[in-house]
Amino acid sequence: MGFLGVLLPIFGIFVLGFIGQKKFNLDTKSISTMALYLMSPFLVFRTFYSAEFTINYFYLFLFTIVLCLSLILVVYIISFFRNYTVTETSGMILASAFMNNGNYGTPVIFLLFGAAGLDYAIILMVGQQLVMCTIGIYFAAKGSPEGNGVQTAIKAVCRMPIVYGAIAGTVFQFVNIPLSNSVMEAINLVANAAIPTIMITLGMQLANISLKKIAYRKLSVSLLLKLAVSPAIAFLLSLALPVGEMVRHIMIIVAAMPTAANTTMYALQFNTEPEFVSSATFISTSLSLITLPIIFFFVL
Repeated sequence: MGFLGVLLPIFGIFVLGFIGQKKFNLDTKSISTMALYLMSPFLVFRTFYSAEFTINYFYLFLFTIVLCLSLILVVYIISFFRNYTVTETSGMILASAFMNNGNYGTPVIFLLFGAAGLDYAIILMVGQQLVMCTIGIYFAAKGSPEGNGVQTAIKAVCRMPIVYGAIAGTVFQFVNIPLSNSVMEAINLVANAAIPTIMITLGMQLANISLKKIAYRKLSVSLLLKLAVSPAIAFLLSLALPVGEMVRHIMIIVAAMPTAANTTMYALQFNTEPEFVSSATFISTSLSLITLPIIFFFVL
């Protein structure tokens, strides 16, 4: 019941967006634009401004980047043999290479390891935020049918306020620039609203999906990569890094998390297979109710 207590509220937020879209037929792209450009930068700024940087950051950041790049490499190999288009490859990367270790992984780690594990989960969340707002946005823009490939992708990353939110938060912390309580309260209000808005947007996008249009074979490959291959790669990486046993376990469990909700927002914003990415997010989250306990059995 403890694990279900973490999972069911997440599904409840998805369902809220799903019902709202079915009843009111809202403009999902406008809402995703608001969450991506107006709200998420405050969430990233707060994370980088508040976090304590230690040597563990380096190892865990390195783990996050290498894991992501390893999964991207696997997707490129699969795409080569299956003759995927640039858009299909980019959609597959968004669905397979980024895990939901924020509003899903962090509560699970806290449930399993308590306050000691929570500190490491937050470090991984910060690293994942940075990877998603650079590499994730790069591939979302690269796969956009309206773009012109790499040039559009690089410009999209440079224009993304999330990147500057991360830079600003880091600078403010290292230069030790204090913020008043009223300013932090305003930042917290927007930052706290970002994740539920993203999750509601995912539920709204799910309401627009036609099950007849889903490429089930490609979706199966994406789910296998996210829920099985990713934790296997994480296990190998954890052995190569000078970290303790608990951190090693946390790395593997976080890598087994389902597809990040943010990728749906990126896919929707750049029109990079939004139905496929949304489906991967929803189904991987549903299947995680089965796959995560299996990971727990072998890891813990």
